[in-house]
Amino acid sequence: MQGMIALILCMALFCSAAISVENDGSGWKMRHGGQKYEETGTGGQVQTPLYAGILAEFRTNEIEILVDNHEILTEAAERAAEEAAHPEQGVYTFLQGPKSWEEGRAWSGEWSNQYVRGNYFGNFGCGLCCMANIYSSLTPYQCSPVDMYRYAKKHTGYGGGMAIDWGYIRRGLTSLGLHCHVERKQETYHEFRENIRKSKCAIVLVSSANSTVHWKNTPGHYVTIFEFQEKTDKVFLADSGDPDHNRRWIHLKKVYRSLKTASNWQYLVVSSYDKQKDHWHHKKADGTWNRPSYLKAKS
Repeated sequence: MQGMIALILCMALFCSAAISVENDGSGWKMRHGGQKYEETGTGGQVQTPLYAGILAEFRTNEIEILVDNHEILTEAAERAAEEAAHPEQGVYTFLQGPKSWEEGRAWSGEWSNQYVRGNYFGNFGCGLCCMANIYSSLTPYQCSPVDMYRYAKKHTGYGGGMAIDWGYIRRGLTSLGLHCHVERKQETYHEFRENIRKSKCAIVLVSSANSTVHWKNTPGHYVTIFEFQEKTDKVFLADSGDPDHNRRWIHLKKVYRSLKTASNWQYLVVSSYDKQKDHWHHKKADGTWNRPSYLKAKS
C-alpha cells in the first residue's frame, strides 16, 4: 500500500514538473533544482542533461494529457492514503443470525435461516463465519460462511449441524494455505498480547462465564480479531453473533479476560498465507447477502 501511494505521488509530482516546462517556439526551457536548462533548437547544441532531455521529448498534447489527469492522480493518492489509514475497510465480518438478516444489516445473509442436519445455521455458525472472515480478508479470494460450511464438511471431517471444533478449524485453514496454530490462555496478558501482536489475526473463544466485561449471556462464542494496534492495544472485532459488537475497535485486554478457560483451547492465531498451499482458490462469496458498499470487489 505504501508503495502504491509513493507511485501515485511520484506521478502527481511528475505532472507538476511537466506543467512547468515552457516552449517559446525556439526550444524547450525548464527548471530543475533551481537551475535552468535550455535546448536552443534543432540547429543548436543540446545543453540539457539526460533527465531534462527526457522531459524535452514530450509534445504539447502529451503535456496537456498529464495536466488534465493531474486532479485524477491527486484524488487517487488521497484514496490510497485513506485506505492505508483505515485498513479495516478490507476486513470481512460476516453475521450469522436471522435478526440481522431481517433487519437488512450489512454482512448478514440468507444462510442464517438455512436448516442443516437438524439445526439452523444461525444457531451454530460463528466458527464458520470466523473462517470465512479470515480466508476472505487475508487471501486474494473470498467465500461466504455457507461456502466455508460446505468446504469444512468435505475436507476436514466436520459433520455439520453443530459448532465446529478447534481441530476442524485448524485443519480447514491449513488446507487453505493459512499457517495457524491453537493456543491456551497464557498466565499473563503480556504473553497473550505478544502472540496477537505477531499474528495476522486470531479466532478467539469467549465466554461470559469468565468475564462480562464485553460479552453477556454468552456460554461460548467464536469471534475474530484483526489489525492489532500497538499504540492503543485495540483490535478490530468481527463478531458474527452481535451486529452491535461487529466491526468495533475494542481493547485486547477485554478479549483476554473473556477467553473461555473451560475449553481445551482458547484461541487460534494465523501468521501467514501461502497461495501455493491453498487447495481451494474460491473466487466468489456465494449466496444472497448484504454486501456493504465500501467493500471493494476482488479481481
